[in-house]
Amino acid sequence: MSVEPLSTQIHNIGYRHYDGPRLGRAYARRSLFSQSLRGAYGLGRSAKSKVLPMLLFVVMCVPALIMVAVAVATKAKDLPLDYTRYAIVLQAVIGLYVASQAPQAVSRDLRFKTVPLYFSRPIERVDYVAAKYAAMASALFILTAAPLIVLYVGALLAKLDFTEQTKGFGQGLVSVLLLSLLFAGIGLVVSAVTPRRGFGIAAVIAVLTISYGAVSTVQAIADTRDNGFAVSWLGLFSPITLIDGVQTAFLGATSAFPGAHGPSAGQGVVYLLVVLGLIAGSYGLLMRRYRKVGL
Repeated sequence: MSVEPLSTQIHNIGYRHYDGPRLGRAYARRSLFSQSLRGAYGLGRSAKSKVLPMLLFVVMCVPALIMVAVAVATKAKDLPLDYTRYAIVLQAVIGLYVASQAPQAVSRDLRFKTVPLYFSRPIERVDYVAAKYAAMASALFILTAAPLIVLYVGALLAKLDFTEQTKGFGQGLVSVLLLSLLFAGIGLVVSAVTPRRGFGIAAVIAVLTISYGAVSTVQAIADTRDNGFAVSWLGLFSPITLIDGVQTAFLGATSAFPGAHGPSAGQGVVYLLVVLGLIAGSYGLLMRRYRKVGL
């Protein structure tokens, strides 16, 4: 009995090398930034993912619309709330936004172990961290600057003093820019510690919101004992009071500290250095975190 040898045949199924343009790191970085920024508002994701960020955006803008309507209807000579105070008053909404969106920006990549795929090529760790940080800060700036634009446009419609309103609007934008950079850095660092989104949300709320409540309570106690010196220094221990201190010292804002015991010019320098240090430190910690993740 003879066995016929097996015959083999190679089929050409049409594979060929990619001959198109190679766009490189800059394009990959821009794409990651755009995707992350869109994701912070649920764009490109499921309908359920859009509900909370869009709802919080509306909540941020509605009070500004009401203030504008009142100012126009009553022909007021000034807005009910200063531009620099708006974010301080609505800090709980901002904290909730960071707590909900910072974990989704980084936790899913950690949980499903897709981070090393980003670092294969052409993107590098610095590109990933810079894109994520810039996207989160930009999303926060949109959230906090939009109501200020509503206030400014409404003030002009109400025929309030153009020079005064423009100055206040500019000061408000500088304030929320610092706030966006600070809150984005803290939120991403805390979220990057754990791949579990639920833990990240709770941790961000604790750092941003609970710390503000604790510091404000201790400041109120110090104020009842006429210790304005302690009130001004205690503001260093909460992100939102840090921003309050900086804008009080340098942006002409009225302090929200109990008894209006805002920091002096000298103390304001310390506040500003701490804010800038936290922003730089957050970026450095993210770089260190993703240096380990990519291994």
